Amino acid sequence: MATINNVKPLSAEQLFNLLKTEFGDYINGKLGSNLSIEYAHVYDEINILFPEVIEGPALNITVSENELSVTLLATGADYNTALLEEHLTGFLEEQAG
Repeated sequence: MATINNVKPLSAEQLFNLLKTEFGDYINGKLGSNLSIEYAHVYDEINILFPEVIEGPALNITVSENELSVTLLATGADYNTALLEEHLTGFLEEQAG
């Protein structure tokens, strides 16, 4: 699990909108890929799914007033989920810091 200080601060809804509009380009640029990404948002929780390579939610972000917590959900996947988590954390640090 990674924790990022929510300095700006971003609400869960603001972060959800940023993820939908900017995260795909960010991670695909970093990986040199064209991953399909889906998002699910309920209250202060955001799940990120990569349906072409991982079954079910891969990552979860819990948003609070002071921090964003990233949890890796797809621990048994064949795909390099640690790399996805690393790039998500980098994106969040840029957006929230």
